Amino acid sequence: MPASSRIPRKAPRTAVLTAAALLAVLAAAPAAQAVTEPGATEQIAPGASYKAAYDTLGPQRLTPAQQRLSDAKQAAATRGYDHVRTQAALAGYKLSGGLHQPQKTSYWCGPATLVIAQSAADEVAGRSQQDAATLLRTTTSGTAWYGININVPSPTGYPMADALNYRLPGAGYVPRALPYTPSATDKANFKQHITHNTDNDYAIAGNAWEVPGGPHLVGHPNIEIFHWVAIDGYNTDNAAGQVNYLDPVGGVSTSVISWAGSVPRSAHISSDTITTIMGGRGYVW
Repeated sequence: MPASSRIPRKAPRTAVLTAAALLAVLAAAPAAQAVTEPGATEQIAPGASYKAAYDTLGPQRLTPAQQRLSDAKQAAATRGYDHVRTQAALAGYKLSGGLHQPQKTSYWCGPATLVIAQSAADEVAGRSQQDAATLLRTTTSGTAWYGININVPSPTGYPMADALNYRLPGAGYVPRALPYTPSATDKANFKQHITHNTDNDYAIAGNAWEVPGGPHLVGHPNIEIFHWVAIDGYNTDNAAGQVNYLDPVGGVSTSVISWAGSVPRSAHISSDTITTIMGGRGYVW
């Protein structure tokens, strides 16, 4: 079974780099390298051993086009982040402006995240989560991170990336897989990616894998939870040391999700922490 997102599982405007500009450099961009576990000297993240023991997701692969686009975006994100680090913004959080929706069922965090992330780019509110769930092939087990081909031209096996690109032509979304223990490089890359997306008015769709003993999103209990969220901004005062995210559980009735009452619709979190939470899955940027 492909990995999915559900709640919970019981288990033992700065300079914009347009899509056209990105595609123009694809031919010259080298293929992206696969994400690997950090070396033995890297401290193991809390919960990483649990994820390694219970993960059922098979090997992941990017298509050649995704690999080239990922490298092109990485180069642009690195350049943009250098500017973010050197400027003294002191302006608080910069947001792409996603429009929150509470998820309609206990397993529709993926569809809710899709419509929230889409709204960050086009500012259209109130889209149907049912339509999003149908597109994503969401089941009662949730929305898969990888291993599901959806009904779009040239599906890649990453349903969230494919759905965002289908609904936002030219957006150039690509998946970024993370190891169980994200490395210092993974964390640095995430800061570059959230600044790049926010500055270009796009949110990131993050696939959290919260486990007992590991870090959790704000208001979430200390249990295993697969969950999608829309990450839609960063703190300019510390070069994305903290980010803002929109949680589809926020605003959900406790009759649907028993612990939803403690979950905010929008929250701030350390970028390193949310990268660790996404370890073993990843994000679409």
